[in-house]
Amino acid sequence: MNMMIRKTLKGAAAAACMTAMTFGMTAMAQAKTELTMYYPVAVGGPLTKIVDGMIADFEKANPDIDVNAIYAGNYNDARIKALAALKSGKPAQLSVMFSIDLYELIEQDAIIPFDEVVKTDEEKAWLKSFYPTLMQNGVTGGKTWGIPFQRSTIVMYYNKDAFKAAGLDPEKAPASWDELVASGKKLTKADGSQWGMMIPSTGYPYWMFGALTMQNDQVLMNGAGTRTNFDAPATVEALQFWKDLGSKHKVMPEGTIEWGTLRKNFLEGKTAIMWHSTGNLTTVKKKAKFDFGVAMLPANKRRGTPTGGGNFYIFKKTTAEERTAAMKLIKFMTSPSRSAEWSMKTGYMGISQAAYDTDKLKEYVKGFPYAAVARDQLNFATAELATYQTGRVRKALDDAIQAALTGAKTPEAALKETQATADRLLKSYR
Repeated sequence: MNMMIRKTLKGAAAAACMTAMTFGMTAMAQAKTELTMYYPVAVGGPLTKIVDGMIADFEKANPDIDVNAIYAGNYNDARIKALAALKSGKPAQLSVMFSIDLYELIEQDAIIPFDEVVKTDEEKAWLKSFYPTLMQNGVTGGKTWGIPFQRSTIVMYYNKDAFKAAGLDPEKAPASWDELVASGKKLTKADGSQWGMMIPSTGYPYWMFGALTMQNDQVLMNGAGTRTNFDAPATVEALQFWKDLGSKHKVMPEGTIEWGTLRKNFLEGKTAIMWHSTGNLTTVKKKAKFDFGVAMLPANKRRGTPTGGGNFYIFKKTTAEERTAAMKLIKFMTSPSRSAEWSMKTGYMGISQAAYDTDKLKEYVKGFPYAAVARDQLNFATAELATYQTGRVRKALDDAIQAALTGAKTPEAALKETQATADRLLKSYR
């Protein structure tokens, strides 16, 4: 009898222990913080696999956090879907979105400043560790709302073999507007099989235009996002030059040029020069069957390019635990070693000097100097066009650019109308 009692008690104890273990495991599973992150893919290529790999490494190092990355299309798609999720009651906790979405996100009370999340001295130092030029599209009103991640400048890719065939120095890219036109004429073939150059005018035409205006020593907006300079004489001159490249100088096709197919055109030899995001660099490096170069954009009155790309944002509809977990993920993804890895695998720039000080990126740049062109061009860069009512203001400018390039309106008339539209949209914010 005593033996039976002991066996019964032993079995009960084992069952209780098993129940406790099961309860503990369930509690641990329930304690996991789940993050949903929207993410854009603007230039194509294997970016989703690279991001998935980085997230897998993060989850391995942080087993208490699960991250669901939702690839939402281009930047506009990502913004629309992320904001729709907020309204649907199933919000994301963080997202990579356009750096220029800043004012719209603030206006919709959708995001929180990182100043409210950072706590330690180490985190405060991290907040100040990024290139200041990249932070211009993330800081306003004395607060930091966006952290750079997928960042770029526009660079000039050129086909060295085509330069040689045209009698041009393959180690010397055009450094001025005049040189660009002169080189373009030599590179353009009469049978139409090769154009001298192409600048994309769909997708993000305002971005390319920001480079041309900056090269003409004119920024497109003020730092508060409340005024634009679309009808300034230097802005009109820049758009006239862009149109003249096709209609007057005949070094590129007249009308609009597609963003999405330009890289393919360059790789297939249909254009000897293209202006595009540095985010294409690694893909061009892997796929080009000819010797190519990468250079800063040419100057007129000065060199210039806007920065571009995406920032990390944390949404307001998040718990304290979710904000802490989101901060862990963002710090992981923007750490010097990960930023260096990201730059090497994609072509996007490292977002801090510390990234370029890592041994692996130092070695990579030493063997492939073009990997530093976008970073070096920050010395001549300005913030990307960003205002309140960003989407509507940007759409108006995009339409004006395309109207001028297709000949539907003169550059002056198109930009004058767009300035009037921007003034109307921004009047209440001044």
